Amino acid sequence: MLFCFEQWISIALKQQQLKGFNPMKNTLAAITLALCLIPATSFARDDIGNYSVTDALSTEQANNKLGTDISFYFGDQVYGEPQQQFGEFSTSKKTNAFNKSDLEACHWVFLSAMITLKERAIKEGGNAVIGIKSNYKNNLTSSNDTFQCGAGTFVAGVALTGKVVKL
Repeated sequence: MLFCFEQWISIALKQQQLKGFNPMKNTLAAITLALCLIPATSFARDDIGNYSVTDALSTEQANNKLGTDISFYFGDQVYGEPQQQFGEFSTSKKTNAFNKSDLEACHWVFLSAMITLKERAIKEGGNAVIGIKSNYKNNLTSSNDTFQCGAGTFVAGVALTGKVVKL
């Protein structure tokens, strides 16, 4: 794209050096600029991948941010009988993915979504979030081991839903 912009500048400068107005050259410059901008949209992507819950939660950052006060159970993992249920809650988080690998961006945004679920559990008076499922682009998927993340050129996103309970 930078090369195209340089070409457009070159054409515009040549036009200024020439005496008189030449509508054909102005039109050519405008068309060149338009064609250079069109491919920029082709760089957009939204790759949806499955990433390991264990890997994302085993980082030092995850341990520091999530602590041990709230327990998290994904998919149909086994947990004790809930003493009290507070409802089902959802979170949808996005993060800057520029200059990050998909894995790094997805782990970061997953942690952000988990922090939101933790904060909701605390607010409601619960001590666990059960049945956590991915809900990226309203596509509900349940797994004990993985979460879904959409990674693009500039943004990565994770959407989770889970039930807050007291075990």
